[in-house]
Amino acid sequence: MGRRRGIMSEQLKMELAKELGIYDTVKNEGWGSITTRDAGNLVKRAIQIAEEALAKQNTK
Repeated sequence: MGRRRGIMSEQLKMELAKELGIYDTVKNEGWGSITTRDAGNLVKRAIQIAEEALAKQNTK
């Protein structure tokens, strides 16, 4: 099977990694080295940002 294409841009993932304090780990060891909890927190934060953007869009 082919590798699945991610929905989040690499830039967004890096910004979230910085925000969550896991950027150095990702930079030095790659995405596979972060914990499941950190990955979940990253996804949770991305969803929160998307929901906030959608709410702003709907109030215009």
